[in-house]
Amino acid sequence: MTSLAEENYLKAIYALNLGDSSASTNAIAERLETKASSVTDMLKRLNEKKLVNYLKYRPATLTEKGQAIAIDVIRKHRLWEYFLVEKLKFGWDEVHEIAEQLEHIQSPALINRLDEFLNAPKFDPHGDPIPNREGKITERHNQVLANLSVDEFAFIVGVKEHSNSFLQYLDAMQLVLGTKIKLINRFDYDQSAVIELVDSKKEITISNEVSENLYIKTT
Repeated sequence: MTSLAEENYLKAIYALNLGDSSASTNAIAERLETKASSVTDMLKRLNEKKLVNYLKYRPATLTEKGQAIAIDVIRKHRLWEYFLVEKLKFGWDEVHEIAEQLEHIQSPALINRLDEFLNAPKFDPHGDPIPNREGKITERHNQVLANLSVDEFAFIVGVKEHSNSFLQYLDAMQLVLGTKIKLINRFDYDQSAVIELVDSKKEITISNEVSENLYIKTT
């Protein structure tokens, strides 16, 4: 059985190794807000438990067993977020810290029943894919609003940035998941964009940073 701290490290390494990043000691330390020396000690322990492949001065990678544990923790986290938003009516900006605590519950029976109760959702409230009980992950959305062409329509389906302040901003601007939008104009000066909220016919201007952090699905 892995400890809460070990699970947090495995999850961090998994996340850092997605895409073009890597799980260097400093990157892990920054993500977990701890000292590099503490990271080194933990990586040595996880290496001894055959959960992590670790060599000094090289980025850490997960073994097959380590990756399975990381994906299971992610599955629990995202299922709990879905439950909290859909059933207990928490805001999508309120659930991360709660799910961080609930993700370490060690009962597979509870999590499988939770999944069945929720009808096996594929995505959490932020649009992130929820692994199924076999650890399979539905393909993640990878097109962002910044790539949308003028006069093109799309639905907002996910967020890259998960901070409370960003999610609260999206709520205020009515840019929540499922919102249908149309790109009206993009300014050459700073790549800010004018978009129309199709249902309300309201036009708003958003920064390029916001556009880069919204996943979309074109219609």
